[in-house]
Amino acid sequence: MINRLSTGNSWYKCFRYEEGRDKPGDVRNVMLVVASLIASVTFQAGVNPPGGVWQDNSSGHVAGRAIYAYQSEVYYVFLIANTLALSASILVIISLTYRFPFHLEIVIATISMIVTYSSAIFAVTPDESVRFRYVIAAASVPYILRIFIQLFNMVFKNNEKPESENSEKVVLNY
Repeated sequence: MINRLSTGNSWYKCFRYEEGRDKPGDVRNVMLVVASLIASVTFQAGVNPPGGVWQDNSSGHVAGRAIYAYQSEVYYVFLIANTLALSASILVIISLTYRFPFHLEIVIATISMIVTYSSAIFAVTPDESVRFRYVIAAASVPYILRIFIQLFNMVFKNNEKPESENSEKVVLNY
C-alpha cells in the first residue's frame, strides 16, 4: 500500500471497469445495487428529514413539520439535492431493468415511491419555506438530461458513416 502511494498509482485502479475483464451483467447488477441504496437513503431522508419533526404546536411552529425546514435556505438545498439524487437513482433503476421480467411492476413500484416521497415532503415542509416548483424541476432534471443525450446520440449517429463506407471511398478515389 505504501509502495502504491509513493509511486503515484491509484489504489482504486483495480476497481475500475475494464471491458475485457468485467461482464456487462455483473456491472449492471452492481449499478442496480448502488442505485437501490441511493434511492433507499434519499427516500428515507425525505420521509424522515434531518432533525426530525416538531412534536407540539408551540413557539411558532406546527406539529409534524420538519425542524430543519425552519432554516429555509439550508433545508431548501437539502430538499433539492435529495430529490435530484432520488430521481436520478430511480431513472437508473428503471433503465437497467428494462426488458426484465416484472418490469411493469418495477415501474409501478417506483412511481408509487415517487408519489409517497412527494406527499411526505409536502406534509413535513411548511408551505412558506419552499417553492415546490423547484423541487419538481429538480426531480425532472435527470429525465430531461437523458432525453437530450438520447436525441444528441440519434442525430449524430445518423450523420456518421460506417468505417467500411469511408474506406471504400478512399480506395475508389485512388
